[in-house]
Parts: sequence; C-alpha cells; structure tokens
Amino acid sequence: MNNKLSFENTEIAFKHSSNTDLNRAYWLFKVINVNFLVKIGPPITNFFMKIGMPIKSLIKATIFKHFCGGETIEECNKTIKNLADGGVGTILDYSIEGEDDESVFDNTRDEIIRTIVRASKDKAIPLTVFKVTGVGRFSLLEKLDEGLKLNMDEQMEWQKVQDRVLEICEMAHSEGVPVMIDAEESWIQKTIDHLAINMMRFFNKEQAIVYNTYQMYRHDKLASIITDFTVAEDERFILGAKIVRGAYMEKERKRAEERSYPSPIQPDKAATDRDYNDALVFCADHVDKIAIVAGTHNEDSCRLLADLLDEKKIAHNNPHVYFSQLLGMSDNLSFNLADGSYNVAKYVPYGPIKAVLPYLFRRAQENTAIAGQMSRELSLIVKEKKRRG
Repeated sequence: MNNKLSFENTEIAFKHSSNTDLNRAYWLFKVINVNFLVKIGPPITNFFMKIGMPIKSLIKATIFKHFCGGETIEECNKTIKNLADGGVGTILDYSIEGEDDESVFDNTRDEIIRTIVRASKDKAIPLTVFKVTGVGRFSLLEKLDEGLKLNMDEQMEWQKVQDRVLEICEMAHSEGVPVMIDAEESWIQKTIDHLAINMMRFFNKEQAIVYNTYQMYRHDKLASIITDFTVAEDERFILGAKIVRGAYMEKERKRAEERSYPSPIQPDKAATDRDYNDALVFCADHVDKIAIVAGTHNEDSCRLLADLLDEKKIAHNNPHVYFSQLLGMSDNLSFNLADGSYNVAKYVPYGPIKAVLPYLFRRAQENTAIAGQMSRELSLIVKEKKRRG
C-alpha cells in the first residue's frame, strides 16, 4: 500500500492557487451546486450572446477562467507555467466541436498541429489530444458506423478526414509527442476506433505516439482493450490506451430508448467502477506493451493505480503511465500525485469563448450529476481557506 500518498493535503493541492483563485473557485462551485442555475444557465447565456449582450467578459472572468487556459495557445502560457511549478503537465485541448464546414476542419487540424509543435518544445506539455469530430462531419462518421454506402462526394470527404487524422499523427510521430484520440458517441465510435488502431499500426512501433480512448461506462469496453492488446501484440506495436469512465451517458441512454436498441451503458456505477479498475490492472500487468493514461477524478482508482505501480515495482515516472484530470477540478489528486513523483497532466481546454461554451456547460452539468464530487471540491476549498486563516 502506498501509505505516503494522501489526497487530503490541501496545502499541496492548492499551493498554486492565490487567495483570489480560491475564493473564485469557492463561489463557482457554490453556484454549480445549485442544479436549477446550471439548467437555466446555458439557454440564457446563449440567448444573451445571440442578442449581443456583453456577457462574454463575465464568462471569461469566472467559469472560463477556472476551467480553461485561454482563447489561444499563447493565452495558456500562464496556466502551463502554473501547473508545471507544481509538477503537473498540460494537455492543450482545442475545444471546438459540432462544426460541419470543411474550412473549419482544416483550421482545426492546423491548430492541433500547432499544439503538437508547441509541446515538442516544452517538457511541461507531455501529451496532446484531438477529437475526430473536430476534423470531420459527425453525420459522415455516423453513416460509416452504420455501414451505409457513401456516394462519390462523401467518399472524397471521408478521404479528407482520414488525411487530416494522418497529418496530425504524422506530426506527432515526427516530433515525438504522444497524441490521444478522444472517445465520442457510441454510434460513431466504431469508425474512430478503426482509425485509431490504424494510426497505432503506423506510428507505435518504437514508442507510444497514438492513444485511443476507452469509455468504461460502456459494458463492452474492457473486452475492447483486451482484444486491441491482442492485435497490438500480434502486429508488434504498442497499444496506447486512455481510460476514462465516459462523457455521454444521458445522451446514450436516451438514444437507445428512442430507437429501441439495447443501451451500450453499464447497468450501474458499480459495474463501471469495476471495469475501470479491472482495465487498470490489465494495463499494469502489460505495462511494457501498453501505455496508459488514467483519466479519472476517482480517488479509489487513482490510489489503485499508484498501489499497482508499487506492487509491480514500476517506477512512478514510467513513461507508459500517466494520471490525468481536468483543469479546475480534483487538484487534490493531481498535485498530490505529482508530489509523489507520478506522471500527471491536466486537460487545459482553450479556444474562442463562444466555441468553448458547450464544453463549459457540459462541465457544469457533469458536476451537478456527480454532486458528491462537487461537495468534495467545496469541502477541500473550505479546508484550505481555514488553513490559510
């Protein structure tokens, strides 16, 4: 057991936060805890932005400042340095989503490549990330997942999507910077999985460059990791696996119900937790051939992985093992793990405020969905405020 590791140490957790930061976080989480406000917030905000109300500066000074690094890579520099001072890396996450314009897809590809180039010059940015729907049309991926025939235009469009993904992964490979492909909705995920494994075949021969993401709230994803590992072993490449619980649960259940197919989601949280932890054990057993990023805000899972490393005499800073949390959340995990010499990196979303709003609203809604997590965040902030007197 890793007895030295404590997630209660608020001095380490909030060392990088000024009193102003702490107060802002306190009030922000207080507001997020009020479910009603989170429900009415998105439509009101969108309405105000549509009619040109000067709400942007309010958002930028509050929720955006807490959960995002800035509107550009340059604006993220302060956050990158702040995290690095506490031993925590940055994952620059260009959070544009839901677009369907070819020029936007090209711009997003170029921006992802800029994050890779920036990371190649800075040890404080150990990992990069992108979403396939950032560089390709959602409904096109949907059609592919359903196995429907593409017309000539769609075939050309699909080729462009594959080319963009290839260019991103090629740049990651040539710069030696790992890139994670985010998981998305189950009805486009098969196509994303196929792309990710293909990229690993090309680029993961010597080191883990490309990572796919496995959402363990799906009941079939533990099996996917094991199957993909078998493929990787047979074809002699390293499997890159980012393991998360998942982000689209309500949407998934609703769609399954509406279309009368079995829900891909686990029956309960206990099943998700079990599969998540089993995935960590499986990956730790094969850490020479699987590189993992444990994306989790769950203390038990973090402690389990930390204990597994000690048990198996795997160095805390083994390049194949990363812990990851979101900026503005679970600092008690990120900074205390970093203090124990584990590899830790925070997702730092950035982009134009209007484009990042869907991400911010999702954060707020997720946070009310995990009310226990919110109370935890608040109680730690209160504890630190008391400690500082």
